[in-house]
Amino acid sequence: VFVLCVSLKSKLSNLQHQKDPRWKYGHYFEFLSTKDLNIKVRCTLCVGEKVLSTFKNTTSNLKKHLESQHSTVKLTERVPPSGLKQRAVTSAEGPTPPKQQKLDFGAKPVSDEELKKLVAQYIVEEMLPINTVDSPSFRAIIKKIPTSVNAELNLKATLNEIDFVSTTADIWTANNRSYMGVALACRRIRGRHTYDVIGTEIENIHSSYGLLNKVVATVTDNGSNFVKAFQVYHPVTESDDETEEEESSPKDDDVPFSDLSEILSAENESDGQLSLPPHRRCASHTINIICTRDVEKHLTTNAESRAVYRSSTAKCTALWTKSSRSTLASETVEEISKRKLLIPTSTRWNSFFDAVKRIAEIPMVELNTLCTKLGLKCFKDQEYQFLHEYCMAMKPLTAALDILQGDCPYGTLLPTLEVLMQKTQAVKDDLSRMTAGLPDAIVQAIQTRFAGVLDDKDALLAAASCPKFKLRWLRDAGRRERVKQLLTAECCTTAPLAKNPASVPSATTSSSQGEMDFFTFEAEPEEETYSAEKEVMDYLMSGYDLQILHKFSSIKTIF
Repeated sequence: VFVLCVSLKSKLSNLQHQKDPRWKYGHYFEFLSTKDLNIKVRCTLCVGEKVLSTFKNTTSNLKKHLESQHSTVKLTERVPPSGLKQRAVTSAEGPTPPKQQKLDFGAKPVSDEELKKLVAQYIVEEMLPINTVDSPSFRAIIKKIPTSVNAELNLKATLNEIDFVSTTADIWTANNRSYMGVALACRRIRGRHTYDVIGTEIENIHSSYGLLNKVVATVTDNGSNFVKAFQVYHPVTESDDETEEEESSPKDDDVPFSDLSEILSAENESDGQLSLPPHRRCASHTINIICTRDVEKHLTTNAESRAVYRSSTAKCTALWTKSSRSTLASETVEEISKRKLLIPTSTRWNSFFDAVKRIAEIPMVELNTLCTKLGLKCFKDQEYQFLHEYCMAMKPLTAALDILQGDCPYGTLLPTLEVLMQKTQAVKDDLSRMTAGLPDAIVQAIQTRFAGVLDDKDALLAAASCPKFKLRWLRDAGRRERVKQLLTAECCTTAPLAKNPASVPSATTSSSQGEMDFFTFEAEPEEETYSAEKEVMDYLMSGYDLQILHKFSSIKTIF
């Protein structure tokens, strides 16, 4: 209590000698004294010694006094002292704050020390009894305040309860600073983004959250530094070299000689060896690369499409540039075509496709009228036809990107790729010689870039165990049967022991054997044992809702 009183007196004494520069009419009042948390002042506009009382944290009483007693007086707002602003500018550390304020929606966690100081300040300023902190309702409020320590502990506790997890990793740059985000952590990276720096940071983040032995895969983009990090630091299964060394080991009468320097250097290198989980490349990023690099390579190297591709895209770019830099041009576009042009961005191929599609939707007469008014070259018939065929050939890719960029499980990948290749080949007959080879180039790029996924066991099981896909996406009967056998074998492996009936001891009865011989009983049915084949067949014959997995525990575990 003594400490609280001293702290309160200190705050009040400081208030006596300081004038708050924030209230614009404070210069019309003269400070007199304080009593508890009330302040007594004298109005300099009133005749005589009129004393007013107000609370130290509000000026409402003083403002009401000025409005009621001195409404006819033209009040002047107090100008801050000249040295106050200059001192604030010169003594400020760091960069000058921006003139326009920025909204910050990021939640900043509160530390335990800061929370304790705020509680103590609240008790002192409001003159509350110390036993307030022992109140159950007060403690309930404090527990709801997320602190930085509690948030991290709760997150680690949640991750500790799960058996498997997959993470994503990415690196970006903001304000000349590099950052890496992995799963739920964001770390600052200094220096070059080399593969060893990336591998070390990924392992440190996984280790800090206790995920080293739980991460089944880490998804990144197709950056060469990420790819090399996982190629170098992903653990490789033991090869047959060790077996060969054991077979060719020297006999007891031979004396082996070894280079000591090589042994020591090998041990030093192995001490710092990292271990990263399996690597998966982002499917959306890979398809974006197919849409840009692979498609552009085909169109620019093919003699039938090289010239028309370059000329048509150049005229589209001129339209986008003109309409985005001039309000008059934008109004002209809207006046003629009754719509606005979409401007593509460099980071998303979908935006380029949507922008080309918007131009192709404008009738050719209106499009050339627009180009003439804007002072641009008009589109030729061949160029206009190329835009339509380009949109026709690339439309399945946009649908696949929208699916993979949404909220979807891993089992969506293979069905999406299979249907994508089928739909791309289906439009081949509707294309002219300019773009006839584009579907084959797209399918070839998909098969090349997704070669490690199309026949991957985990990807096949993920698709087959997803109720909305099952085996319906497989057209080849042989492949469908192979995936079915793969799913059955996996169910046998993951089937819980509870499904296998344990031996039950025979029950003893008090009835005599002669008494039991009097009765005749039907043969009891044999206890049904678990059958993976039956579970798979029942699963394939069931519905397509995700909730049906609750009926098939083994397939739910695989999913």
